[in-house]
Amino acid sequence: MERDDIIEYSLDAHHSEEVGRQMRRKIWMVTGLLAIVTAVEVALGAYWKEWMPDSWHLVKWTFVVLTLVKATYIVMTFMHLGDERRNIRSIILLPYALFILYLLWIALWESNYVHWVWTNLL
Repeated sequence: MERDDIIEYSLDAHHSEEVGRQMRRKIWMVTGLLAIVTAVEVALGAYWKEWMPDSWHLVKWTFVVLTLVKATYIVMTFMHLGDERRNIRSIILLPYALFILYLLWIALWESNYVHWVWTNLL
């Protein structure tokens, strides 16, 4: 028995072929950008000792920045926050940014304390 309540997506999309091409182009652009950033992260993780043997701190911060770029791009594209007004984006993203800054502050504070303990007590 064939169902008559299922409408093919292409017939129910309500947009022209040009809009469909633009949407597919955007999807390929997002896929390409995320693939490039991921490839850079993988290459950096695999070959950092040959490329930058004495700069592990730079490698770590590069990973943090690239991960934040990917996360921001994914949130803006796939969660459609890029299409929202600036106020709505700020309401959603500002608490996360503050939480990340708080976690960084805790990590730096505790690492300084551990360093002080290791240098003064041991």
